Amino acid sequence: MADIKDIEVNDADIDNMLNVLENFGASNEGRLKIQTSDEVEAGTTDTKYHYGRCDVGSPFAKGTPFDVDNGCG
Repeated sequence: MADIKDIEVNDADIDNMLNVLENFGASNEGRLKIQTSDEVEAGTTDTKYHYGRCDVGSPFAKGTPFDVDNGCG
């Protein structure tokens, strides 16, 4: 992993990040997680939704927990 001081950032990168943050702030979404990768095409995004604070793809996030009683008792 590169040291943060060795990463070059240009004005377009800063403008793009500000655009992401401004669009998020104007949305109804409550949480944002940003991960960058050199393995995907520049300018592409991937959105994953989950409800609550569970990991994306977990039984709780999918609504299929196996060890929770769904009764109101």
